[in-house]
Amino acid sequence: MGIGPSTKETTLHHFRDPLLDVVSKDEDIDLRGVIIVGTPQDNKMKHLVGNRVATWLDAMGCDGAIISADGWGNSDVDYANTMKEIGDRGMSVVGLKFIGKQAAFVVQNKYTNLVVDYNKSAKGVETEVVCENNVTEMDARKALAFLKLKIRRDKP
Repeated sequence: MGIGPSTKETTLHHFRDPLLDVVSKDEDIDLRGVIIVGTPQDNKMKHLVGNRVATWLDAMGCDGAIISADGWGNSDVDYANTMKEIGDRGMSVVGLKFIGKQAAFVVQNKYTNLVVDYNKSAKGVETEVVCENNVTEMDARKALAFLKLKIRRDKP
């Protein structure tokens, strides 16, 4: 199962990314950057990318992160692992992901409980409508609000 038209983001969406727009304009947040990671096929590599992302965030002194994914199924392995790697290093983590009708991750852990589902289709499925199930400004605002609350709660 791969990503289809409704979860694909157009070039225009990337240029006007709602998550980046919302986070970069928030005066309470010190946006450190954007990390783009692929989804490897091999499980060993899936764990490696999660470890590298978390190590990078930790080295930058981040209090938290919002991670986003546009796939499901096998990509849940590296998504959940990345959340775990970030959380295990003491950073707060919140997710954005198409979940929809499937309603559960293939792999879960204690960090996958705070993920904003950006499904927009009434049936909760991936559709053939280009960009129907993309992150919106409201999704980004929810994720940022969750992250701020989680950082406050997680801070000693």
